[in-house]
Amino acid sequence: LYLVLSLGATKDMGKMLGGDEEKDPDAAKKEEERQEALRQEEEERKAKYAKMEAEREVMRQGIRDKYGIKKKEEKEAEAQAALEANAEGSLTRPKKAIPPGCGDEEEEEEESILDTVIKYLPGPLQDMFKK
Repeated sequence: LYLVLSLGATKDMGKMLGGDEEKDPDAAKKEEERQEALRQEEEERKAKYAKMEAEREVMRQGIRDKYGIKKKEEKEAEAQAALEANAEGSLTRPKKAIPPGCGDEEEEEEESILDTVIKYLPGPLQDMFKK
């Protein structure tokens, strides 16, 4: 009895103490199979939830049809279409952010702030800054 325990115990003790573990020749193959099984489970889970969501959407659409409720996207699209339809012949059409011709072309001569300040100084001070 002592002999059997000592052989098994020393083998495990060696692993615990940081000894070389036995290398499983099929470890890579097992890990690959495990990863593939996880991927397959994930795909099945996604398919299950996609199916459940599709069933819920059918139920939601039935409720929308029954009570005349519209989706948020449909409401926004209708509001935008109504706004555009009203604005076509209206005198109060939406204004553009920048009227055409404003700020498009560069000014021929750009005055610096210093030049502007000098312009408003009395004559003798202007002469001092110009020199």
